[in-house]
Amino acid sequence: MSEGRAGNAAISEKIYYDDEIVKKFIYATIFWGAAAFIVGLLAALQLAYWPANLELPWLTFGRIRPLHTNAAIFAFGGNIIFAGIYHSTQRLLKTRNFSDFLSNFHFWGWQLIIVGALITLPLGYSHGKEYAELEWPLDIAIAVVWVVFAVNYFGTIAIRRVRHLYVAIWFYIATIVTVTLLHVVNSIEIPVAMLKSYPVYAGVQDALVQWWYGHNAVAFFLTTPFLGLMYYYVPKAANRPIYSYRLSIVHFWSLVFIYIWAGPHHLLNSALPDWAQTLGMIFSLMLWAPSWGGMINGLLTLRGAWTKLRTDPIIKFLAVAITFYGMSTFEGPLLSIKSVNSLAHYTDWIIGHVHGGTLGWNGFLTFGIIYYLVPRLWNTNMYSQRLMNWHFWIGLLGILLYYISMWASGITQGLMWRAIGENGQLVYPDFVETVMRIVPLYYVRFAGGVLFLAGFLLLIYNVWITIARAPRGEKAMAVEVPARSRDVTDIGTGHRKLEALSVIFTVLLFLAVLAGSIIEIVPTLAIYKYLPQTAKTEPYTPLELTGRDIYIKEGCYVCHSQMIRKLPYDVLRYGANSTLEESMYDRPFQWGSKRTGPDLARVGGKYPDMWHLRHMIDPRVITPKSIMPAYPWLAAEKIDYNILRKKLSVMKMLGVPYNDEDVSNADINAEKQAAVIYEGLLTQDPSLESVKDTEVIAIIAYMQSLGKKTSQQGVATSNK
Repeated sequence: MSEGRAGNAAISEKIYYDDEIVKKFIYATIFWGAAAFIVGLLAALQLAYWPANLELPWLTFGRIRPLHTNAAIFAFGGNIIFAGIYHSTQRLLKTRNFSDFLSNFHFWGWQLIIVGALITLPLGYSHGKEYAELEWPLDIAIAVVWVVFAVNYFGTIAIRRVRHLYVAIWFYIATIVTVTLLHVVNSIEIPVAMLKSYPVYAGVQDALVQWWYGHNAVAFFLTTPFLGLMYYYVPKAANRPIYSYRLSIVHFWSLVFIYIWAGPHHLLNSALPDWAQTLGMIFSLMLWAPSWGGMINGLLTLRGAWTKLRTDPIIKFLAVAITFYGMSTFEGPLLSIKSVNSLAHYTDWIIGHVHGGTLGWNGFLTFGIIYYLVPRLWNTNMYSQRLMNWHFWIGLLGILLYYISMWASGITQGLMWRAIGENGQLVYPDFVETVMRIVPLYYVRFAGGVLFLAGFLLLIYNVWITIARAPRGEKAMAVEVPARSRDVTDIGTGHRKLEALSVIFTVLLFLAVLAGSIIEIVPTLAIYKYLPQTAKTEPYTPLELTGRDIYIKEGCYVCHSQMIRKLPYDVLRYGANSTLEESMYDRPFQWGSKRTGPDLARVGGKYPDMWHLRHMIDPRVITPKSIMPAYPWLAAEKIDYNILRKKLSVMKMLGVPYNDEDVSNADINAEKQAAVIYEGLLTQDPSLESVKDTEVIAIIAYMQSLGKKTSQQGVATSNK
């Protein structure tokens, strides 16, 4: 409804903001946050106390860990992002959301995707790609829901009543545009069955695309949208304007341009070409400047509100969140230096680094926003300031215990792995020695997780009582906003002018993130064409491919790497360093990101088949101090031979050198190879009749192939 003035020219209107959608996303944030933290706590316990795996397929660490990361990032983090964006954007643009229908479609679609992940990941339906484990039907669903969100958001910008876009809007636009690009490019895959597909990228190509996606999922899902929320809610909570408009411009454009290049720092000292490693390291170091510029902008905005630190728990949460953002964005570039990375990579230091950011930055910022929004949306006061303060201190102690324990664990691992004695041999040749040293620290991490969850339970109780005591039946209040105007005669100059031209702003942003993506990824897409003729790699047999798929299904890749780095202690421990061609038919690549167990790149032929059988059924029979879960169901589940022709057909389509006979006889060849392995086991132990044609046979075939598919000439190939 509008109010007229002289000459019937409407200069203001009264509208109603859609706060119901914000409430829904807050409810979802709290619900899925509890689920994510509980699952994470279970995963932490499983590493400290292996019997917590319970020998149930859907509750082993390998399946639980991806469920935890997806729930924490996309369920907990995603829902608070959408709540904050929908709440702040309406007020910044002085307009209601473009479409209530699209808002609700977005909400329910996102929740259904989360439920889909909750069902499929514990059942083992996984790509095996970090932060992108969901199979192709859910990938399509994500794309559809994200497009709906984008249409709704840009539609809201189109009908805005404010000409200039505030800095928070810039970061929201960057999130929407870049996540679209990341998801689409990384999720190109060919379906094999309803819940099985293979990515079009292989080996080093897949590694680079995956960590271009994985690193920038952190950048543009856990950083830029939360920075947008910081730029809105920190000034609101402090009742002060943002410290520096100019600094926010530098922060935004330098961050979105530089961040996209930094993905290769996850692949340092590996078989990735040296130019790509150096490129990733350089741009990672450059991130120090914009990241700390944003932190300074946030903290100095709170400068006039420091007196509230003693009385206002919201300010405490926001101040600590920004501090953790600064700590994480200092440590990230530090870890991208090759010499530091050689110590830290594959260790728990990386786990501590990631959780310092997610728990401290994303978690505490989320808690501060929830405490800010709930009383305003429900028109009441928070039930208990005391519980908010208790939540703050308990949660902070939990984060510190978690981070410090993993930092200590990671450095211990790295130093023990690289220790070489005066005789030129490893000081700790038995990998399990390093595991035993860090198990006590896993209990400390678990204690930190318990405290963090306990603090969150206080939030749940506090919010529940607050909403229960809120007045009922009150209608939403209309707000007076400027009438829409098409007047463009005074839109300013420089960046102010760009803010008024939202389409041009978005196009320039897209070009900024596209430039680094193209330069980083495109040169590697044809990299295998330039390998020497002597570099010969054989594709997996049908049975080995089956075993590899089971390996990914069970999440073995979350604890084991298949990448021997060009570091003397890696070579001493595992054999010749890995090369490009060794993984050229791996879809997805299996270079790994964590070594809770030893590297497997050269494990083929190292142990007999019976060793692998016993190791999978009960690891303690082979290594008494092992913390690896047992997989007894692999000796009962039958191999699906019927799908093998389809699998090889898709692989052939993607360029793997199978001929027509290989495809048409895939099931027959797999059964023959399985029979050979089975007969060998039966000869040693006649009681193993029941393992015929079971998945453990396929796993054995895969394990025995590792390091055996590439010619000796190929192993010596340079990867420069």
